[in-house]
Amino acid sequence: MVASPSDTAAVTESITVTRCAVPVETRAPSGETNAYVLGEAPAVLVDPAARTDALDELVANRTIEHIVVTHTHPDHVGAVTAYADETDATVWARRSHLDRFEAVTGFTPHREFGPDTTIRLDDTVLRILDAPGHAPDHVALECGRNGPILCGDCAISEGSVVVGAPEGDMRAYVTTLRRLWAQNPPALYPGHGPTIDAPRETLERLLEHRAQRERRVLAAVEDGATTLAAILDSAYEKNLTGVRDLARATVRAHLQKLDAEGALEWDADRGDTRVGW
Repeated sequence: MVASPSDTAAVTESITVTRCAVPVETRAPSGETNAYVLGEAPAVLVDPAARTDALDELVANRTIEHIVVTHTHPDHVGAVTAYADETDATVWARRSHLDRFEAVTGFTPHREFGPDTTIRLDDTVLRILDAPGHAPDHVALECGRNGPILCGDCAISEGSVVVGAPEGDMRAYVTTLRRLWAQNPPALYPGHGPTIDAPRETLERLLEHRAQRERRVLAAVEDGATTLAAILDSAYEKNLTGVRDLARATVRAHLQKLDAEGALEWDADRGDTRVGW
């Protein structure tokens, strides 16, 4: 069920942000994805991962005029079509990624957005922010001028975000984190887990986590590791049972970043590497 308003709602420039944790069957952190309703009448539904009684009730008590997803991973889009049909809302998708949206949701969007597109809610606006890295079509939503940012899978209050090649782009992800840090929002509303009330502290932690992993990957190569499997074993100290595939994809993303920056040479087709100096 939806938590009490004191747990779920925050107000900035007249935009009410209400979170509803939705159970999902994918490998989402904690087994839940946060759907959000921004505003009341009119309102925007963001990331409807699945239908639940709690989200049905929330949608029924708002005037949903728009539906937006931060990105098209399955754990964020499962109920787009159902709520679009029920509310007759305008469904938005990212320009240049329309085919991807349709393939995942089975729904043809009504409108397209790009970075800096705005959606008006009464006397204030939501602004679309470019936020690639975790996924190529990833965006974030600024809830009012200088307001909190609904950041999808850019950040999480504990642990780290999976950025796995070939879809994930580590260079883009690090850039996204730095942009969010520079914007310095009062709060971040993530795709999984609780509200992030200290955004810069969390973003700095995530940046340092990525920097540490990158140093371990580079050190493994400098010590003679030439295959992805060997680099993976050196880059992680923890037991990877159940998540080895995710860790492997993450190491690939770090190798691609290091290759692009000239720190080493990585042959993605052959799966081997050598130091580039």
